[in-house]
Amino acid sequence: MEKKDIKKIVLAYSGGLDTSIIIPWLKENYNDPEIIAVAGDVGQVDELEGLEEKAIKTGASKLIVADLVDEMVDDVIIPCLKMGAIYENYLLGTAFARPVIAKKLAEIALEEGADAIAHGCTGKGNDQVRFELALKRWAPETAIIAPWREWDILSRDQEIDYAEAHDVPLKITRETNYSKDKNIWHLSHEGLDLEDPANEPQYEKDGFLELGVSPLQAPDEPTYITVGFEAGAPVSFNGEKMKASAIIEKLNEVGGANGIGIIDIIENRLIGMKVRGVYETPGGTILYYAHEKLESLTVDKETKHLKQKLAVDYADMLYNGKWYSPLQEALTAFANESNKKVTGEVKLKLYKGNIIPAGISSPHSLYSEELASFGETAFDHSQATGFINIWGLPTLAQAMLENGKL
Repeated sequence: MEKKDIKKIVLAYSGGLDTSIIIPWLKENYNDPEIIAVAGDVGQVDELEGLEEKAIKTGASKLIVADLVDEMVDDVIIPCLKMGAIYENYLLGTAFARPVIAKKLAEIALEEGADAIAHGCTGKGNDQVRFELALKRWAPETAIIAPWREWDILSRDQEIDYAEAHDVPLKITRETNYSKDKNIWHLSHEGLDLEDPANEPQYEKDGFLELGVSPLQAPDEPTYITVGFEAGAPVSFNGEKMKASAIIEKLNEVGGANGIGIIDIIENRLIGMKVRGVYETPGGTILYYAHEKLESLTVDKETKHLKQKLAVDYADMLYNGKWYSPLQEALTAFANESNKKVTGEVKLKLYKGNIIPAGISSPHSLYSEELASFGETAFDHSQATGFINIWGLPTLAQAMLENGKL
């Protein structure tokens, strides 16, 4: 569409630096269209405070806050947990939120009769792909506006300059201008001193970590917790039944207090460049660890090994923005099927950034003390001779060929 023909825009709005200045920029550069700001509530809590006043003050006609926490947890996080999906040691925190936010943007745009959907993703990042592929799936005929691919602003400092010139209030300063993304699962930190991989993150500095503390500042006594699962999904915390999102919140609290889930990684973005990020994922780290421990007891060897291979493709698929795809549906079906017997409880000891297993139990345990014991059992050790001879037959044939005996 021509800019002059765009009368109404739905904007993905977080109130962060990028989207804060996009409202006045769209008003200036798209012939003063109506801007409907949409904030997806994915568990960022305090970041939603004062958002409506700010959005309207800077030019939006209204703010819509969509509660997406349970949808993100139940429809995206839990399937990835079941598959064990991890991208280069990254527990996919930002990637988890993008599909459900984009889908809601599409729904609201269609309901409101919007001409376009706008987002604040940079041309360097992954999120532009995640948003736009989801928008193509759910609102294929709606135009997409990506200001970072249009405007002449080149840096976050220049964004702050623009905000100051247009009286846009910001919660950050130039000195605390980390690029952050927060939801119920994680908090990411990028930019400033972190752009140099030689710099150590300031874990002990007040205000740097937000979901917990450095392991150095964690208690000197361990904390014991128990997480219960049914068919691969978390269902209880310390014996109390609750929904998965509430369990994540509990694990964030106890994990953060014990310095769990802080990582510093160099990550390969979809666009091709390497970037450095520090991630806080206390509850998610515990949940992945507990789930894997329960799987070790309840999932057979062949299924486990195949799932570990598929987990790489599953993580790539989500990370690269193709969540709403036939492949996702097929792989999710495998994740659900392979987790049917992943039911039981996992007891863990949390201590200064470490997760230490303290016991696993399941009604579907495949572990047999009778078979595995070093004590006296009914296992016939002599049967191993025939097995090894048959298993090693190709090795024997190769050796005979090389020695001229075949």
